[in-house]
Amino acid sequence: MTDITLLDGGMGQELVHRSGDKPTNLWATRVMLDHPGMVKEIHADYFAAGATVATTNTYAIHHDRLIKDGLDDQFGTLHQNALAEAHAARRAHGYGRIAGSIGPLVASYRPETHPPHDQAVAKYAEIARTLGPEVDLILCETVASLAHARAVLEGALVAGKPVWLSVTVDDEDGTKLRSGEAVADLCAVAAKGASAVLANCSAPEAMADALKSLSGCGLPFGAYANGFQQITKDFLKDSPTVDALHARRDLGPETYARYALGWVEQGATIVGGCCEVGPAHIAELARALKAAGHKVV
Repeated sequence: MTDITLLDGGMGQELVHRSGDKPTNLWATRVMLDHPGMVKEIHADYFAAGATVATTNTYAIHHDRLIKDGLDDQFGTLHQNALAEAHAARRAHGYGRIAGSIGPLVASYRPETHPPHDQAVAKYAEIARTLGPEVDLILCETVASLAHARAVLEGALVAGKPVWLSVTVDDEDGTKLRSGEAVADLCAVAAKGASAVLANCSAPEAMADALKSLSGCGLPFGAYANGFQQITKDFLKDSPTVDALHARRDLGPETYARYALGWVEQGATIVGGCCEVGPAHIAELARALKAAGHKVV
């Protein structure tokens, strides 16, 4: 029997689906202003499904994204709203950890847009200082290059909390980051202070190869895949919206759980879901883990 940390699933897609609002380049950040309480409801659904970690809805709260929509004055308010909704859901549930999410600067999946190191570190550190006092760990998500990994890890460590470093990999070759660099080379970066290494927001089929590389880092490792058909060319343009992406029809809860159990067989001790992986997937994964003799912690 293995102790498995069960992350939640995707937040942004759930918010888009439930709100019915037209997607914008802020993804689901604006929802917290227009639909207060919805984030809490989704956190609650994941806790009820069996997740033991709530990931804050702070992935896209960056100055560079807010400025485009005239919302930069809401930077602090949006972070506090996201934190408050995660805490409210945990209080109602009675237990669980809160992971403070830090997503990529500028754009997801586009390592060429990442700012220079010193600029990026300062921006990530600003968020880490905001999240640190109110979370149990910092989750650096969808890291697309080694330069991104170095900067976000350095910035996140100022929070004084454990930092989990999670990379996004090539959907067809899980041994490579989106940048084309080797996933195995992340280990040298992670050695500078990461507490766990993961792969996220990539096709579930790519995760086995990614985990082979991550297993060599000497840290707890895991994966949480997305349910997109593919990361489209339209999505790799400036200011993309989520309607450029489409959900797979062949990745129901049972299928997703089979993939995740395979990751656990490889030694993963942290699993969950990313975009288009919802509460039903997490509930089935919790059931399958327990049926296989594992303990969800």
